[in-house]
Amino acid sequence: MTLETVEIETAPNPSVSVIWLHGLGADGNDFVPIVRELDLTGCPPIRFVFPHASAIPVTINGGNVMRAWYDILGADLAKREDEAGLRNSQISVENLIAREIARGTPAERIILAGFSQGCAMALQTGLRHTKPLAGLLCLSGYVPLSGVLAAERHPANQHTPIFMAHGRADQVIQITRAEQSRELLASLGYTVEWHEYMMQHAVSAEEIDDIGAWFKRVLA
Repeated sequence: MTLETVEIETAPNPSVSVIWLHGLGADGNDFVPIVRELDLTGCPPIRFVFPHASAIPVTINGGNVMRAWYDILGADLAKREDEAGLRNSQISVENLIAREIARGTPAERIILAGFSQGCAMALQTGLRHTKPLAGLLCLSGYVPLSGVLAAERHPANQHTPIFMAHGRADQVIQITRAEQSRELLASLGYTVEWHEYMMQHAVSAEEIDDIGAWFKRVLA
């Protein structure tokens, strides 16, 4: 089953796809406004794909049903992870990549992007994908299932550009968790472009400027 999506094309006949994954409790509409804010001057036509995650009960929120890529079992994100949920959503994201390829966008012109849980899913999927992707845009998140990444990663994306950004005052996902993820990726030979901002669990104007500049470099 392919997830429902919101789509925006910056110009006709897009040759690049950006699959952008939202955070816990949000939906695909959450990052739609960012397209207008990005300076994409000189970039080829882009199709932005904003999928809606399925609605599931979320343990840390009292079992309330909301859109989520996987369950959050407790405040310590590293100790107890919803492995089944992560792997099920990975299949959903793989299906979205396959759909973009079927529409004519080769894998090497597809960027996986995500915020918070969506960031975790971009890393969970992108580092295991069997074809090289254009880039991984990872905002305010972390590497999930980090203990098995070395064994499960695929060499196709060993040299894929990775943009990681985090707020120094993030109280939802502490910046130390993101720093640990960055160090893990570096130890495995990945090149990570790291940015940190004086913000909480959010996206800042400065960050949007940096994302636009990164898109231009990656898609040049």
